[in-house]
Amino acid sequence: MPSPTENYPPLLSLAVHEFRTPASVVGGYLRMLLRDSELNERQHKMIEEAEKSCARLVAIVAELGDIGKLDSGAISLSRQPLDFFALTREVAELVHEGREREVQLVLRGGEAEAPIVGDATRLKHAIESIFRAILRERAGPATVVADRRRDIRDGRSSAVLVVAGERDVSAAYEAEPGVFDDKRGGLGLALPLARRVVTGLGGTISSPAAPDSLARGSIVVRIPLTE
Repeated sequence: MPSPTENYPPLLSLAVHEFRTPASVVGGYLRMLLRDSELNERQHKMIEEAEKSCARLVAIVAELGDIGKLDSGAISLSRQPLDFFALTREVAELVHEGREREVQLVLRGGEAEAPIVGDATRLKHAIESIFRAILRERAGPATVVADRRRDIRDGRSSAVLVVAGERDVSAAYEAEPGVFDDKRGGLGLALPLARRVVTGLGGTISSPAAPDSLARGSIVVRIPLTE
């Protein structure tokens, strides 16, 4: 009899297929209603919100599918030369989470290049998810810093990204690495997927081991440098 672990990939693949099909159909009909029907303002708003929720469900199903494929080895991360610091800057310019609460994201460091080998598209999504995870839980006004640096630890040269509150950056960087909490509401499966991408590229993603307030509000990413 197959073990539960052996059953996991095909069961997950089946679940993704069964969820994706009806959700996509419903989303299509809702978009058709918005485009072709004569609706009053209240009806339009209600259907528009329903369509957004349906699109969110489809996105979560897609994330679930990616997790299953990465875990089963059905897909692998591409490997191409990248500048990790340039990539984080590009992502930060597109993240607007928290601005309505006067929570801003500020980049620091990263003046030099940080050459790595990685999957640009998936790594961008991972970094975006990490930024959003910290930004969305901050009460404004506040500043979240994405501090970029290069270091050597245990004989390993890495590009380091510390995402934390303005006063917590140094403490988060110097703290003992703890378990990264990827179970946060409102982000779908983006953080579990981000963890798989970072570790799949030979990196680590962690939160400080203590105290709880620092651990919850800080994320540290390390990616091996190629030089």
